[in-house]
Parts: sequence; structure tokens; C-alpha cells
Amino acid sequence: MPVEVTWWGHATCTVEDSHTRVLTDPLFARRLAHLRRRRGAVPPPEARHADVALVSHLHADHLHVPSLARLAPGTRLLVPRGARRAVPGLRRLTHLSVSEVAPGDVTTVGRLAVRAVPARHDGRRLPVGPHRSPALGYVLEGEGRTYFAGDTGLFEGMAKEVGPVDVALLPVGGWGPYLGEGHLDAGRAAEALARLGAPSAVPVHYGTYWPIGMDAVRPHEFHAPGHEFERLAARHAPGVTVHRLGHGQSVRLEVAR
Repeated sequence: MPVEVTWWGHATCTVEDSHTRVLTDPLFARRLAHLRRRRGAVPPPEARHADVALVSHLHADHLHVPSLARLAPGTRLLVPRGARRAVPGLRRLTHLSVSEVAPGDVTTVGRLAVRAVPARHDGRRLPVGPHRSPALGYVLEGEGRTYFAGDTGLFEGMAKEVGPVDVALLPVGGWGPYLGEGHLDAGRAAEALARLGAPSAVPVHYGTYWPIGMDAVRPHEFHAPGHEFERLAARHAPGVTVHRLGHGQSVRLEVAR
């Protein structure tokens, strides 16, 4: 059975493997604070259906409580350890089955194993609050192995922590003209891909949200990261196939096991 990946925009993807449907960092908003969705429609209702939803860290564009509230009753939700204390709104999501996880934890969902792995990123619920929760990535192990990086920078031991994977969903940009510490831009994402050795990659976390009023400020930073990642991946990780999806597009990937 192939692995199917659908990119809904930003860091929101659906991964289907072993008859199990996984949703990453659900964000179903046209506007979030100072950000406006500039490309791609808001994901349709069918995007909200999943066996398990994963949250990588507590930033509001990754842990968006109103979007989580739209998930179907009974959906399992994995969040970083300490999230319910740091984000009280999670306690209102009584229709979901919420579990807190930390790096190394493995959760079985159907025939899929979901393993939390470290990420190098500030996991706080900014702009206030102590650092109570780790930022995470996740490896989905079923017919294939799919790595969802969440938001991360390069870090020592990344390949060892993640392990061999068939598909890497890697952030390649952001929602503003500058990326700070703990992020992957197109170049660092290409280097991460080379370290991981995954034969297939899907760039995410770019080209969806942009600050209101900044349409004319460094617009190439909004549009270009996907193309740039594709170009640099060919240099740093030759032989890897990059699937640069449009919003709402899917790709079916045959995996060799």
C-alpha cells in the first residue's frame, strides 16, 4: 500500500498509511492574528477527518485551538508534554482524546506507530509563558516511514533521532521575511534532507500565510522557498524526488519495504 500525502497549506498535511489517516498541525483559518491566508483555500471539511491529529509545538499557527475544535468527536490528538497546562483552551476539547507525548514516546493508532522525535525550536506558547513543552517532530511507521518535522532547525544527531525514513515533510520557509534561530529555510532543509537520506520529500510551511500589509515587502520570501528547496535538494541530495505540491494537492508514494 502506498503512502499518500496531501498538503493543505502551511504545516497542515494529511498522511494516509496502513488504512490510517493522520493530520498534522491543523490550521483551518483564513486569518490568524496579523496573518492572512494569501494562497490556497481554507481546507475543506473532509480535511478535518483523521484517526489522529499531531501537534508539533505550542505556537498558535501550529496549535490552533479553534481548528482543533473542528475535528470530529473521538479523534485522537497528540500534543507535546505540558501543553494542557500551557494552553488552557485544550481542556475544553472534551470531544477529543488528548494525549501528551515527549521525544521517544510511541503511540499506536490502528496499524500505524507514531513516534515523537526531538526538534530544535522554541516550543513556548509565545509571546508569554515559560518554556513548558518541547517542540516535536513525528515519525509515522506503517507500510512506509514518514517524517513530519514540525518546525525545527538543523541539530546534531538529527539523522540518528529520526532514523531511516521514506518520506520527509520538511519546513522550507515561514510566514514573514525573516527566519530566526530554530527554523529551516530552503538551504537548511536541503541539508537536512541530505542527512536524512529519504528518497522522497515534500516541502511545507511556506507560501500560505503572510502578515497583513506586507504584501510588497520581500514578496519572493513568500513565493520562492518551494522552488528554491527543489533546486538546492538536487544539489545537496541528488537522487531524491521532491514533490512540490499545490494547496490541496496529493501525491501517492510507493515505498520499498
